[in-house]
Amino acid sequence: MAVPLRASSAPASLQGLREQIERAERRRADTAVIPVSAPLVPLFFDGGLKPGATYSIDSSISVMLSLMAEPSTGGSWCAAVGFDSLSAEAAEGFGIALERFVMVPRPGDRWLAVVAALAEVIPVIAIRPPHRPRDADVARLSARLRERGGVLLVLGEWPGTEATLSISESNWRGIGNGYGALQSRAVTISARGRRFPATRRTRVLLPGPTGAVVPFTPPAAPVLAPVDTAPTDRRAHLTALA
Repeated sequence: MAVPLRASSAPASLQGLREQIERAERRRADTAVIPVSAPLVPLFFDGGLKPGATYSIDSSISVMLSLMAEPSTGGSWCAAVGFDSLSAEAAEGFGIALERFVMVPRPGDRWLAVVAALAEVIPVIAIRPPHRPRDADVARLSARLRERGGVLLVLGEWPGTEATLSISESNWRGIGNGYGALQSRAVTISARGRRFPATRRTRVLLPGPTGAVVPFTPPAAPVLAPVDTAPTDRRAHLTALA
């Protein structure tokens, strides 16, 4: 299951966590790319998350969780810092392996120190910062990410990001006129970054029928019964009037 950390116990817990993860990870800073789920590949210049980079996500926790799903199932550890309403069940529904998922829901005023400590051993970290940090703190954290080959996913604005992701054209499936249950949501995810001039877009189901992101498939057109277009002899329907 997910490993929750309280801010007060974070320093002691992180030491043991570091030893555990370092045995399992053995990551290198020159990793080519951190993979993402196949439907999200077109959004990224490198086909995945660039080690050492930071990505900003406008407002969608669903996008954030979907970006962690592929690294998690592939064996990497992930962490979420500052999401006090995020449940382990929700993360698992998006495809995140809870045995390699750390949550620090309320880091308090020490949130940046917690993120920096986690960046030493965890390759993918999502954060919801309570405020914009100082430029000097951002520079130090960015240097640590580059050194360790990690990726930072920020919900909201962040200086110097590799790309910014946002969603639009959201349509839920499964609801009829007063009946039905929500089954999936079709959205367009857009990415704009400094290394590609034009905005990149992809249409996906997020969440898909099982929770994880899947490619968008337009609904099949309804099959209409054939219409008999043969001419009708209207004389058979005439009634003689006396």
